[in-house]
Amino acid sequence: MGEVFAGRYELIDPIGRGGAGAVWRAWDHRRRRYVAAKVLQQSDAHTLLRFVREQALRIDHPHVLAPASWAADDDQVLFTMDLVAGGSLAHVIGDYGPLPPRYVCTLLDQLLSGLATVHAEGVVHRDIKPANILMEATGTGRPHLRLSDFGISMRKGEPRLTETNYVVGTPGYFAPEQLLGAEPDFTADLYAVGLVALYLLHGTRPDSQALVEHFLTHGTPPAPDSVPEPLWQVLAGLLQPDPQARFRTATGARKALNAAVEMLPEPEGGEEPVEIFDQLGPLPDGFGPDGPVARPVQDTPPPVQDTPPAPPVPAAAPVPAATAPTPQPQQQPHTQPPTPPLHDPYRQPYQQPQQSPHQDQQHNPYRQPVPGPSETGSFHLPPPVAHPVPPFDPAVPPTQPQRHTPTDPYTGQPVQVPGRRPGPPPKVAVPVLLLALVSLAVGFWALTQV
Repeated sequence: MGEVFAGRYELIDPIGRGGAGAVWRAWDHRRRRYVAAKVLQQSDAHTLLRFVREQALRIDHPHVLAPASWAADDDQVLFTMDLVAGGSLAHVIGDYGPLPPRYVCTLLDQLLSGLATVHAEGVVHRDIKPANILMEATGTGRPHLRLSDFGISMRKGEPRLTETNYVVGTPGYFAPEQLLGAEPDFTADLYAVGLVALYLLHGTRPDSQALVEHFLTHGTPPAPDSVPEPLWQVLAGLLQPDPQARFRTATGARKALNAAVEMLPEPEGGEEPVEIFDQLGPLPDGFGPDGPVARPVQDTPPPVQDTPPAPPVPAAAPVPAATAPTPQPQQQPHTQPPTPPLHDPYRQPYQQPQQSPHQDQQHNPYRQPVPGPSETGSFHLPPPVAHPVPPFDPAVPPTQPQRHTPTDPYTGQPVQVPGRRPGPPPKVAVPVLLLALVSLAVGFWALTQV
């Protein structure tokens, strides 16, 4: 969420998913409005070619939802269209079940009107189904549908992108000639419109195969109980298995539908009104009706201290410039680094105390280097610590140095150094290793036998 695609479209939240990609609600920063963005999730040659065909379709009709623009960003592409918030016909049937006949006639009239414009452009949709027919959120007012998803549509005469004996579309909404591998034609879309009408009147997907068998063996079946006779005559003309006996154009089917509506009985007063409400839900945080909302800048609170701060150290008097320490001659390297000499600001010329050649400089954890005036401007003298030095006796042999125990430089407490954990004895490790090698060899042998 919040990703800006190609510097223009800000993806907000996913609202749908299809076979070729996901559909997002997005904000168009150039046009300053919300749009639906279909992001392609595959990049093979066939999918890209279908994408090019779909985004190149430009049909301006109130009942057609065609792509409006497209963009590419690195290895991803998307195209945008108007945002339709009322869901699809599948959502309407899921909420209300079978719809009244007059309401269905209104939806079919709009669908045939949009389909007539699509066919006039020479385009066969090839995937008309309830999920691809979207609804505007009009409430209890007059419904307004829009035909969408031209992902597998094609113009008549264009080369097909599918292999031989392979059918493209949604099972249950195929025309009989499609199953036989015929070239896509406008009459196949009209057959799917008839199946969608039965779905709206019955509330369930019709059995297309049983319907075709009844037409072929017994002719046109009688009108179902839930379908008025004038409306059934129009649907029977859309559902003929023979494409030559079917309605040839969407405009002709629409004229027959308008004539049938005049003969329908008046609706009963107790019918429940169908409400098409918003299916998208509220916008996420950070977005409002007019686009992204400016987020207020909050001051960062100070971090909470778990331990009380240490008391401040009183600053000592500044060091005069004339009493700067004199450089000492370079000494021979020792095992332990020499402790830097202390500087006493109250003693005028500072003299390095002479040490015995046999006196070893021991590490004093309580003695810390004192910063000079150029570093902090002040310093603090720790209390002097006396270290008795035993006299040197050449007759006494030197003692062996004791093992040094690590200590904490701040507290002087000994530090526990973790030792190396011993491994298993060879009597245990060798058989386990041999058993693992045998198991590995048996596994490889079993894989080669599959």
